Order: sequence, then structure tokens, then C-alpha cells
Amino acid sequence: MSEARQANLRGVLFAILGFAAFSTHDAVIKFLGGGYAAFQILFFSVLLSFPFATLLLLRDREVGTLRPHNPGWVALRTAAAVVTAASAIFAFTVLPIAQVYAFIFAAPFLITIMSIPVLGERVGVHRWAAVLLGLAGVLIVLRPGVEPLTAGHVAALTAAAGSALVSVITRKVGREERAAVLMLYPMMTNVVLMGAILPFVYRPVPVEHVGLFALVAILGYGGGLCIIAAYKHGDAATVAPIQYSQIIWGAGLGLLFFAEVPDLMTGLGAVVIIASGVYVVIRESLGGRSENTPVLRTRTRPGTATSPNIGAMLRARTERVPPGHEALAKSREAE
Repeated sequence: MSEARQANLRGVLFAILGFAAFSTHDAVIKFLGGGYAAFQILFFSVLLSFPFATLLLLRDREVGTLRPHNPGWVALRTAAAVVTAASAIFAFTVLPIAQVYAFIFAAPFLITIMSIPVLGERVGVHRWAAVLLGLAGVLIVLRPGVEPLTAGHVAALTAAAGSALVSVITRKVGREERAAVLMLYPMMTNVVLMGAILPFVYRPVPVEHVGLFALVAILGYGGGLCIIAAYKHGDAATVAPIQYSQIIWGAGLGLLFFAEVPDLMTGLGAVVIIASGVYVVIRESLGGRSENTPVLRTRTRPGTATSPNIGAMLRARTERVPPGHEALAKSREAE
């Protein structure tokens, strides 16, 4: 086996392990949702994630302040991240895990749409076809007119849209902003806002559940490290589609712990959505097909704020460009 294939295999294995951790993370959130409001789960999970975020940021050798170079975009990204986290956690507490993933997997084609106004990306007929296919998959899962549209469905779709917006903005400004800015601003905002809401929804937490909140933070951190390792070893086009393994993990965990059996329409819709997402990845991986490759190069974990921003951490190590050096970066990318 060639060295490149071995590296890709390591990347795939790390990705499988990482997304298994993320799915377990989401299953624990679902369990906690049986007794706690989404705002309380988010507050404690993010609060307990700060030590792990600190460990990651200790490896950031860049000197600078926490003042963003693009305050408007960072503020919008922070707001989107907060909404995404709260929406995803609520969706996991009220919907089957596999169904939530089916909606969240709509993020790649939403990224494709958002990249047009935000990144100036040109989208050809093939990727537009994939977007339409993905939207059809969402409609298959939703079954409008047949099944009632619940708050959980709205939350899951909101999480997908918010995750896509976070990803596109990360792609736009991530090379100019410190990883600390992109990681800490959403975390701090979540703690402040959820802390303000907490008195209205708080329920006492027994010691064993404190351990579960900590487990959510540990799984988010561990899963993030695995995905970072996956992208360090493997090609993005090889690693990116592995995220869809979450629906297998999610369906298995849902069946095992919550007696959730995905119905035929959810399964069919998920297949259609996954097919559209994989096709977008393939089109972006072909040289010259996409100027920005927003889906391939963002790598943000959709869902919650309790796992590290994968795209930001990778760019902090390899791609960040100080303001005023954009031309040099473009010349390096062309080499």
C-alpha cells in the first residue's frame, strides 16, 4: 500500500472514531433532555468545555489580542453559533437522533447556496442539481401535509442553516482571525446568554448527572481532536464524506438506548440528502470546479458549541494569514 493510501486510511479511521464520539455526545444530550431544558444542558456543557478549549488554545503560538479583525462577521458568526447550538440540543431532545442528523446533513448544500453571496462563489448546474436533490430529501423526511411540522423539526432545520452560516463565515474570515477569537466568542456568549435564562428553567442536578454533563464536554473535545487528526492525515475529499457515518451511529444508539426505529421515509430522505452532500464534495474536490471549496475547506462540526471549531483550529496551524498578506497566501495556494 502506498504512503498516500496509508495516510488516507489513517484519516478515515480517525474520522470514524471522531464521529462515533460525536454521536455518543448527542445521545448523552438526548438522555439529559429527558430531565433538563435545552438551555440548561447548553450552559453546563459549554461551561465544562472551557478547560478543554484552554488546552487547545495553549497550542496556539500566535501573539495577539482577542479583538477581531472583522467584528461584524465575527458577531454574525457568534450569533449563528449560539442559535445553532441551542436549536440542535433542543432537536436532539425531542426528535429521534437519526432524524435530526438527516436534517443537519442538509448543511453542505446550504453552504453551497450561502457561499454565493458571502464568498462570491460561482455555482454551476451540477451543484445546483445537488442542492435541489438535497432539498427534495428534506421534504421527504418532513412529509409536509402528511406529518405535522413540530418545533423539533424547525429546530433541526434552524441548526442546519445556522451551522452552514457559521461554516461559510469561518471560510471567509477564518484566515484573518485567531482561533481563540473564533472559538471563545461563541462559548462566552453561550455561557452569558444561557446563564441569564438559567434561573427560569433550572432544575437541581444530582452528582451523577454532573458526570454526564462533563461527559458531553469530554466527548466533544475528544471527537474534535480525532477529526483534526483525520484532516491532518487524510485528504479532505476522502475524510469529509465520513461525517455521514453519524447516521449509522445515531440510528444504532437511538435503537439501543431510546427504542427509536427510523421509519422508511426518514431513511429514504437521509439517503437522498447524503447523496447530494457527497456529490457536492466530489464536485468541489475536482480542480477548477470551485474557487473557494467552501464545503471541503470549512470542516466545522455542525450541532453544538461543546466541540472545538475544527476548521478554525486547522487554519490556525496551517493557513492563517495576517492582515495585509492575502496576496502572498493566494500565491502559495496556487503553487
